[in-house]
Amino acid sequence: MKIQFNTDNRITGDETLAAEAESIVASRLNRFANRLSRVEIHLADENGPRGGSNDISCTIEARPEGGKPVMVKGSAGQADAAIRDASDKMQALLETHFGKLRKAQR
Repeated sequence: MKIQFNTDNRITGDETLAAEAESIVASRLNRFANRLSRVEIHLADENGPRGGSNDISCTIEARPEGGKPVMVKGSAGQADAAIRDASDKMQALLETHFGKLRKAQR
């Protein structure tokens, strides 16, 4: 599973933030690693300099082997919290996705 990290022009995507994002996502999705070709993490500041309580959004797109990409979005006031929110949602989505595939193969 390859993890790709991106930010918009209002968030400084330094190596520390990239490493933290990859660590959070990898820990949540590790059990699906052999079934995912790539995971993309996109961080964006929705309100820019105006700020706000939940203005950081994190979109995670996962590409299951041989399937269509799936996507979730999380938001919070801080980048790490937004990443955790989105990665928890992706974990739940993939559990459902692969569970349905397993039932269909029976």
